[in-house]
Amino acid sequence: MDFQKFLGCYDCKACVMSVETYPDGSYGNIRVVTGNKAHCEDVAMITGHPVVEDTPYEMSFPKDLNFEEFCYRSAVLKKQLHTYVNLYQMGLWLEIYMLPLESDKENTAYCLYAYNVSPKANADTMSDLSPDLISDVLSSCIKLRGAKDFESGINEVITDIRNVCEARRCCILMVDDEEQSCSILADVLGPGVEKPHGASMDKSFYSVAKTWEATLAGSTCLIIKNRHDMEVIKERNPGWYASLAKALVDSLVIYPLKHNDKLLGYIWASNFNTERADKIKEVLEVTTFFIASEIANYQLLKRLEILSNMDLLTGCRNRNAMNNRVAEFDKPEAKKYKNIAVIFADLNGLKQTNDREGHPAGDRMLKRAANVLAEVFTEEEIYRAGGDEFMILALNTSEKEMEDKIATLRNVSEDNNVSFAVGLSFDDTKLDIRKDMHIADERMYDDKDAYYKEHPERKYR
Repeated sequence: MDFQKFLGCYDCKACVMSVETYPDGSYGNIRVVTGNKAHCEDVAMITGHPVVEDTPYEMSFPKDLNFEEFCYRSAVLKKQLHTYVNLYQMGLWLEIYMLPLESDKENTAYCLYAYNVSPKANADTMSDLSPDLISDVLSSCIKLRGAKDFESGINEVITDIRNVCEARRCCILMVDDEEQSCSILADVLGPGVEKPHGASMDKSFYSVAKTWEATLAGSTCLIIKNRHDMEVIKERNPGWYASLAKALVDSLVIYPLKHNDKLLGYIWASNFNTERADKIKEVLEVTTFFIASEIANYQLLKRLEILSNMDLLTGCRNRNAMNNRVAEFDKPEAKKYKNIAVIFADLNGLKQTNDREGHPAGDRMLKRAANVLAEVFTEEEIYRAGGDEFMILALNTSEKEMEDKIATLRNVSEDNNVSFAVGLSFDDTKLDIRKDMHIADERMYDDKDAYYKEHPERKYR
């Protein structure tokens, strides 16, 4: 067959793929037989060398199990295929068409591979799905947007994905490279499935999760359906393969969750219905795009919430957070507390340090003071009320415990070259936090007056 003449009819990038077949239904070598001008120019630009006809496809494209599966399904199983994938490592979107071709060679099947590359996602192409797939994706989007809170919405979506996959377990694992840790955002088990022993994904699992990106090798996902696919994982990532085998995982689909080129985590389903692999891939290809976007927005809002309630200099909660916390005691839920203790701690000598050594020295002093408070009041809430004044709130404690901690604070402060004036109010009756704050504040000023009487040389002007 004159493949070159045939390819000349295509303006888009196109080539002919060959798949070596075996009697047992498996496949061997996959090769690029020949390509049109657009394909050859594209490959030459990416690889840096001219295209050689009838060579292993790895010489033109990255080795990818999903691509091999696509070639096999089209060439051998005679399927007409279309997909749209994000080549996140290259910052590109790839639209793929594959059409089966007739073969005049024994044990060799052919297909046409036509593709378009763009730097941005095309909404029209992404939404070009079958009605049932559109329904699945739309349902996920509605649940994410319509849920009362993000956690419940994401759990509903992951439950739906587990059902689509008919998987034993489906999970979203978040990866934090700054903290070098990972955590489970959502985890759903199939009916009658018990959570595996030692299944928690804590900081120690981070080193395992970090190997996944290299194992995916630039692919948009990894779908392990059989022993052949498992052997590829065994070759690429022996450590992970061993953990999968130990967990009795015989099939797995895993997608990275990326937003603006940043890896947020992974969504995976284990021991899924491999006969539904085609639909699973099409659903997750689009759904993960929206899930990643929602997770990124959620994380952004959480960071903004933290920043709005944090004093950036000391790392303590700020006055805004303190006011909001005080307001919570007006609600009926506050009655659950047996007692409250309010401590005001005012830093002595900050004015003098600012005047003599400058404000940078004063800032360092404030940071030391905050560190000392955090060292002593490990279980309590610490707020920077403003300037050199801090408030500590303790719940369901004892007056004796708070007095002991204040004594410890004075000793630790001296060791760190800072000094606090301190006032305590302990309340186990009316739990009137505003009155307690007033009492603690007055007692703190009494303590400050005593300090400056003892150290008049440190009194601020």
